[in-house]
Amino acid sequence: MDTTKLIDDISKEISNALKSMSQVKDVSDKEAYSRIVKNLCESLDVFMDFNRDIMPYDFDDFDDIDNEDLPF
Repeated sequence: MDTTKLIDDISKEISNALKSMSQVKDVSDKEAYSRIVKNLCESLDVFMDFNRDIMPYDFDDFDDIDNEDLPF
């Protein structure tokens, strides 16, 4: 499962839903789009958390961070 592709696809769907929501005039249609955006954002959060949990954090990639200042 390529979570990066899933995150990109969900982000595009969120953007499309927001554009569509901005173009509708009816309040019930706006509510429907807002629920779609909410569900997509919650799905995106799941994959972001998953990526955070499986990706190793390499302190050597960040030259501007002094390892002695880290609390752990």
